[in-house]
Amino acid sequence: MQYLEGRKYVVQAIFLVVAMVFGARLFYIQVLDGSYKLAADRNTLQRIVQTPYRGLIYDRNNKLLVQNTPVYDLMVVPREVKRLDTARFCQVVQMSVEEVREGLKAAKEFSRVKASPLVQNLSTPELAAIQDNLIDFPGFSIQARMARAYETQNLAHTLGYVGTITPKLMENPKYAKYQPNEFLGRSGLESFYEKQLMGRRGVKYRMVNVRGIEKGAFRGGEFDTLSVAGQDLHTSIDIDLQQYGEMLMAGKRGSVVALDPKTGEILACVSAPAYEPAALTGKGMGNRYMDLLNNKERPLYNRPLGAPQPPGSVFKLVNELVALQMGVVSPATGFPCNWSLVKCTHRHEYPSNVSIAIKNSCNPYFYQVMRAAVMRGRSRNRFEDTRLGLTEWRRHVMSFGLGDKLGVDMGSETKGRIPTSDFYDKLYHRRWTFRTIYSLSIGQGEMGVTTMQMANVLATIANRGYYYTPHFVRGIGNSGPLPEYQQRHYTSVAPQHFEEIIPGMQEVVDGRGGTGNFASLAQFGISMAGKTGTVQNPHGADHATFAAFAPVEDPKIAIAVFIENAGFGGNSAAPLASLMIEKYLRGKVVRKKWEEWLPGSADRFVSRHH
Repeated sequence: MQYLEGRKYVVQAIFLVVAMVFGARLFYIQVLDGSYKLAADRNTLQRIVQTPYRGLIYDRNNKLLVQNTPVYDLMVVPREVKRLDTARFCQVVQMSVEEVREGLKAAKEFSRVKASPLVQNLSTPELAAIQDNLIDFPGFSIQARMARAYETQNLAHTLGYVGTITPKLMENPKYAKYQPNEFLGRSGLESFYEKQLMGRRGVKYRMVNVRGIEKGAFRGGEFDTLSVAGQDLHTSIDIDLQQYGEMLMAGKRGSVVALDPKTGEILACVSAPAYEPAALTGKGMGNRYMDLLNNKERPLYNRPLGAPQPPGSVFKLVNELVALQMGVVSPATGFPCNWSLVKCTHRHEYPSNVSIAIKNSCNPYFYQVMRAAVMRGRSRNRFEDTRLGLTEWRRHVMSFGLGDKLGVDMGSETKGRIPTSDFYDKLYHRRWTFRTIYSLSIGQGEMGVTTMQMANVLATIANRGYYYTPHFVRGIGNSGPLPEYQQRHYTSVAPQHFEEIIPGMQEVVDGRGGTGNFASLAQFGISMAGKTGTVQNPHGADHATFAAFAPVEDPKIAIAVFIENAGFGGNSAAPLASLMIEKYLRGKVVRKKWEEWLPGSADRFVSRHH
């Protein structure tokens, strides 16, 4: 009996200990730990993310280019859609039955309990037609937000566009803070400066009842955070010059880039054919994007940064500078115009020095200049001599920002190409000599240079040996450009050698018989130095190039022009560049006859969407 009495006390003690443990746990959960209360609160809380105003974009003269405008999205919560009268709903929202079904299916796949957009970018009249009828369609609501609006019809490739984030982008840690269906910059400056333009989101917590009716701020707004508007971008673009350049390039394919040599600021960046930036906003944007994407003229292609081409005779300037630095020629070196080496496109005087050679763009002369640089008699093995010589030559060429990305503040930039010895080893199975690659000496063959890179070369010559990385944005908020755009980059060529080629470049445009004398600005007292080029094209008519800077004594603009299938650079690219220089330096153009004469000019833009 005593044994049973002892077991009773043990069982009672066990129950007492268990009761004390449960009591202590309940006290901790209900009094000390607030996490469970918060979990319960979440059932009555609504978290509202406040998207900040996106930063505005201005040109160099503070003209507004991009602003924000209110638009409206028709949202749907699939779980709340009850007995939808599809026919009437389609009539109200002006959608087909198939479009509505596909939209609802996509919304269910996203979430059955969260709102997602069914129709985006409703205009104010479209909103008015829908809003009064929404009471008859449970589960649907209107959500206001800000979208991009454009004060210019130009500069579409540079400005870029804003679109919804894709599932693929959300996999990138860079976009970890973005939610499905949020908007962000998808191309151009909108993408590159997304962090600065976006600002910082805010959050509001609101109490709601079981029917979703708001009952006020949670704890008086204690946990709310304010959104911070994005920073404005002040670009270096002169929108008047940009508009003029796009007008001159209407009806053509090609590109134009103008820089300020003293800063690397991009004054104009024309890609033709063009399209209006407003084409990629508003309702129906997806369809318009596909139309542009499928257009055989490729208006979405950002040619100034993404279309490397052989530069033609403009590259002879770099070739000469490298040879001068290597000491294999001097300014007074002369080479005969020997057509047995390579044909020359001009009949001209004997190129007895570098100025005459540049003025007449003598192909045999520059053939022999590069041969002297590459074939320096290092050994008796011609193949090894050429390999070593090309490697040294290429090192100097690369210092001009060629063969690699410049680092422009635009994600669509490509490297271009300056071929290596290894490249030719693979191409010709280690059986090649200078004669195999001589086309490089006149800017042809296996090299590729973008219009942006060529404009930067002219800015480098204007600065006598250095450049700033070209950039579109000169100010972010109240600050200047990013630090990397304030650093000088020096070439491997000594400054005095640049002085030695500039007189010949002046003769190109101002000298009698110069290949670009159509471009002369002497009548306005403006000195200009430039170089024409004609790029061989195996698929059709030759391409035209021209690059220049002005004024020679105090350079304020460097420009490069590339026009596809336009023939001789002196007849098309040079006059176009001259008109843009006149426009920028004088603020107006008086040579209107040149505008009308330029091949392919038109009164409106190609592939323009209104």
